[in-house]
Amino acid sequence: MSNQQEGLVRYKGSDRLNHWLIAVLFVLATLGGLAMFHPSMFFLTGLFGGGSWTRILHPFIGSAMFVLFVLIFFKFWHHNVLNANDRKWLSQIGDVLNKNHDRLPEVGRYNGGQKAAFWVMVLTMILLVVSGLAFWRPYFSHYFSVDVTRVAALVHAVSAWVLILTIIAHVYAALWVKGTIGAMWTGVVSRAWARKHHPGWFKEVTGGK
Repeated sequence: MSNQQEGLVRYKGSDRLNHWLIAVLFVLATLGGLAMFHPSMFFLTGLFGGGSWTRILHPFIGSAMFVLFVLIFFKFWHHNVLNANDRKWLSQIGDVLNKNHDRLPEVGRYNGGQKAAFWVMVLTMILLVVSGLAFWRPYFSHYFSVDVTRVAALVHAVSAWVLILTIIAHVYAALWVKGTIGAMWTGVVSRAWARKHHPGWFKEVTGGK
């Protein structure tokens, strides 16, 4: 196979494994959280063995998700620093949605939308962990007053909904841009995909060839 036909490695196996483990834990944490969020969704506790087990498992699942996300953060944060091109890309969201790629500024490893989503995830993850500790019985809740736990519960719920909506947008974008899901399964993208969607990254890893 010629160099022009070879794919480009975008994600290592360890990165992909981490990503999918976070995805599974996120789904479990979301279902458990929704089950406790409103009585109409209490039936979801059946997935975890009942209400008591849902309450017990939810914070451990969330904590495991956070730890894995921290690994992702330290490896990829420097790829997600917003620059002038990213801000311009975000300001031209209409061209993005209309697929007017020729009008958009050059995109690096991640575009402005992906970077913005990354930092929203970072913020909400931190808020979820900090607020969750305040009412995690029986381990930490007794260190906080009733008023603090009430505020923490509100912060936790709002942060969770923001994260859920961000992940929905993240999944939709991955499905919308053909080849993105495949990159997270195989770790490899075609040169044509990289040149079209992330030309800055393409030049970086190929020397512009």
